[in-house]
Amino acid sequence: MDAQPLPYKVAVLCDLRDERGRILLLRRNKAPNQGLCSPIGGKLEMAHGESPAQCARREIMEEAGIDVPIERLRLGGMISERGFEGQGHWLIFWYRVVGPVRVEAKSIREGDLEWWAPEEIDALPLPETDRKVIWPLARKHAEGFFSIHIDCDGPEITWSVEQAD
Repeated sequence: MDAQPLPYKVAVLCDLRDERGRILLLRRNKAPNQGLCSPIGGKLEMAHGESPAQCARREIMEEAGIDVPIERLRLGGMISERGFEGQGHWLIFWYRVVGPVRVEAKSIREGDLEWWAPEEIDALPLPETDRKVIWPLARKHAEGFFSIHIDCDGPEITWSVEQAD
């Protein structure tokens, strides 16, 4: 018998930096990735026809409390994840905010917002795909673009870079 098809979810992740180059991460207190650190982000409101950039702007406002104009958002990557936690597939748009932002470290409903130096990221509790694939590519292509496909369906994650510049 064929396995049931899994749902596809569309989301954004947002790379925000302060004037010292530190990265704003959310230590999540809800699934997915509960207890782990990840960039601000969330699912598109597809029923309303929200674009990925509009979603990034909304998520930054909801989680960081700052209004970042769409003109300051740069699409830096596209990530597809197959079979994440056996629950579904994800299509994730990675946005970089152009220029520094000011956000106080604080607790919000989704978790704790904290600033981290780039060299501290690898020592944090991160989702496996972020540690092995997403952060290394985001660093390598900080001024360009990357597109990757991650297969989370097997005993170990595998990935392929589909575009990078």
